[in-house]
Amino acid sequence: MEEYALGALAEPLCHWYEKNKRSMPWRDEPEPYHVWLSEIMLQQTRIEAVKGYYERFLKRLPTVEDLAEVGEGELLKLWEGLGYYNRARNLQKTAKILVENYGGNLPAKYDLLMELPGIGSYTAGAIASIAYGVPAPAVDGNVLRVLMRVLDCRDDITKIRVRKKMERSVMKIIPADKPGDFNQALMELGEMVCIPNGEPACGQCPLSSLCRARARGCQMELPVRPEKKARRIEKMTVLICERDGRFGIIKRPEQGLLAGMWGFPALEGHRTLPQIREFLGERGIKDVPVSRMESGKHIFSHVEWHMRGYRIGLPQQCSDVAEHIVWADRESLTEEYAIPVAYHSFLRQLSG
Repeated sequence: MEEYALGALAEPLCHWYEKNKRSMPWRDEPEPYHVWLSEIMLQQTRIEAVKGYYERFLKRLPTVEDLAEVGEGELLKLWEGLGYYNRARNLQKTAKILVENYGGNLPAKYDLLMELPGIGSYTAGAIASIAYGVPAPAVDGNVLRVLMRVLDCRDDITKIRVRKKMERSVMKIIPADKPGDFNQALMELGEMVCIPNGEPACGQCPLSSLCRARARGCQMELPVRPEKKARRIEKMTVLICERDGRFGIIKRPEQGLLAGMWGFPALEGHRTLPQIREFLGERGIKDVPVSRMESGKHIFSHVEWHMRGYRIGLPQQCSDVAEHIVWADRESLTEEYAIPVAYHSFLRQLSG
C-alpha cells in the first residue's frame, strides 16, 4: 500500500529539486569521501554550522589516507565544537579500514558500507546513491516526516521496524537513473518545506496534491513520536586552577559523556566558597586566591550540566588538585587541546 501511494512522488519531487536545490560544497563535488564526511558532520548539526568545519577539515585532511594517519588530538581539535566526538573517532576507524582493505576508497555496495564503523542505514544509503548512483534508500528524520505526512501514517517513527518499513517502500520507488537526486530531494523537502517544529509550507510543496495529511488537514499531527523525557539536570563545580600562567586540565573517562576529551577538573554538586577552601585545605593548599566565575550551562540530548566555576591561583610548587592533571597555557588550550563546547564559557573568562 505504501509504495502504491508513494509511486507518483518521484517525478514531481525530482523536478522540484532540479529547480530549487541549494548549492553546498559536498553536493557540488559529490566524491565518496566528501559525501561520507558531510553526512557524518550533518548528524545532529545544522547545515550552516557544518560548512566551515567541512572546509577546514578537508583542507587539513584532503584524503582518506590523511584521515587515517592524523593523530587523535589533532583530529578532535578539527572536530572541536561539533560535539558527538565519537563521530570523529569512527571516521578515523573507518579510514584505517579503507586504507587497509579497500585501497583508501569507500566501497560502493550498501551492505559493505553498513559494515564500517559509524555508518548506519541512512549514511550507507546516502553514500551509495549520491556518490555512486546506486539505488539505495536514505531515510533520515526529514525524510520520515515527509513520508508519514504524505501517507497520513500514524506509526511511531522512533521504532526501528517503522524506519525499516519506510526504507523498503522507498527502495521500490527510487528512480534507477537518479537515486542520489531523489534521496537528496526528499531530504531537501523535509528541511525547507515540510519542516519540523512549524507549519509546513504546503503551498510550495511539489507533493501537495498527493499528500493525504494535507487533504485531511492533519499535517501538524505528524509524524507521531512519544513525548520526550525531561532532561536530567546535573550540578557540578568546575575548578579553573592557574599555576605559573598555565591552567590545569584533565582527560575525562573513556566512557560516558565527552569520553576521552579534555576538560577542567570538576566536583559533583554546587560548592560554596568555604567548601572549595576546605577542599583545597585537605590537599595542603591554603591561603590562595579563589574567586567565583560566571556560571555555565550546557545542554546535551538527555542531560543538562549546570556549572558553577571557581578560579584558583596556585603557587608554583603545590600539590595537584586532581589526578593526572596537565598544565597548559592559554594558547595551547586554544590551539592544541580539543576542549568541548561545554567548557567554553569558562575558557572565555580566562582573558583577564
